Amino acid sequence: MKVKVADLEFETLIEHKAILKRTAELAEEFNRAYADKTPVFLGVLNGSFLFMADLVKQVNVPCEVTFTKLASYYGGTSTTRNVRSDIELNTNITGRHVIIVEDIIDSGNTLAYLIERLRTHKPASLKVCTLLSKTDAIEILVPELAYVGFEIENEFVVGYGLDYKELGRNLNDIYRLVSVE
Repeated sequence: MKVKVADLEFETLIEHKAILKRTAELAEEFNRAYADKTPVFLGVLNGSFLFMADLVKQVNVPCEVTFTKLASYYGGTSTTRNVRSDIELNTNITGRHVIIVEDIIDSGNTLAYLIERLRTHKPASLKVCTLLSKTDAIEILVPELAYVGFEIENEFVVGYGLDYKELGRNLNDIYRLVSVE
């Protein structure tokens, strides 16, 4: 199926049913790994909000949820590599088990920036869960990346929280940009 978001055309890459199935599998991994802990799920806005909601609804262990907001795309189809922090962390994570929940890892630049900032708070542990990973695009390796929903090619995607010019986040499926000739 194809959709138009702003001035670009996209085609289905991952259907909502597959996203929900994989999200349930990730939640089960958290239920086992954090059975005797109370983790803090830290969502990175805006893109992670749908994934985060579906994920934590299936986590059975006691947990907290908080958010931060970072940006490096600013409405385009590629990262600017300049990270902007719009919402500061307002939860005490010292001595806590923190799971960063991302929508997508592209270059790794934004995530490395966030991890460096979080480490100053001295969490007990720090892991990353991302719905999508563009493995071939990663420039900065992040050893904390422990949970990946789907590995995708290095292409621009929208839907299920991901946007183009702030549009398309409300789409249930994930769509990839149709090649522009």
